[in-house]
Amino acid sequence: MKGSAKDVDEYIANAPAEMQDKLRQLRAAIKQVAPKALEGTSYKMPYYDYKGRLVWFALLKSNIGLYLRPPVIERHKNELAKYRTTKSAINFPLDQELPVLLIKKLIKARMKMNEAEEDDEKIA
Repeated sequence: MKGSAKDVDEYIANAPAEMQDKLRQLRAAIKQVAPKALEGTSYKMPYYDYKGRLVWFALLKSNIGLYLRPPVIERHKNELAKYRTTKSAINFPLDQELPVLLIKKLIKARMKMNEAEEDDEKIA
């Protein structure tokens, strides 16, 4: 996708029609797990903040990228073995269903890490 959206609604509206439902499904999964997360755009993609950087997503040419701060992906590498990953990105092929339960699990894990980091900062 090209261009810069002012918010997540516009980002999804700018996506090809055949991809919009999948993006809405991903957005709904994030919001179900992290209802208090602040939603916006960052790096020209949807972004969620919950006690720090939580998750981004982007529609790419052949996949949807989900971006989480390390070490979430490393800690779930066995569950993610069928996807192309880096230390901070997972690529979900466009021709496959989104693994919504797995996505929710990953976001919950990052939320717990953010909460722990916030607690550590309060102690320091």
